[in-house]
Amino acid sequence: MGWIIAIIVGGVAGWLASMVMARDASMGIVMNIIVGIIGAIIGNLLAGPLFGLDTTIQTFNLPGFLVAIVGAIVLLAIANLVQRGRVR
Repeated sequence: MGWIIAIIVGGVAGWLASMVMARDASMGIVMNIIVGIIGAIIGNLLAGPLFGLDTTIQTFNLPGFLVAIVGAIVLLAIANLVQRGRVR
């Protein structure tokens, strides 16, 4: 059951992050899920040491969801920097 929640929460977090970063038109649902899940992992790696939060994406709670969104935004910001550097 935890992996189903991870896919749903990851998809919503990735979708919200792509809207914040203005990349919603270029991403599909699969990329939103991937970005959300990887973003949650990045967010948990950052939130644990910095803020002492012990969150997980496998159970739905507000702090975990916010950490997943912030992690997905960080991931998309890094992707934007890499993509911008490749074009030049």
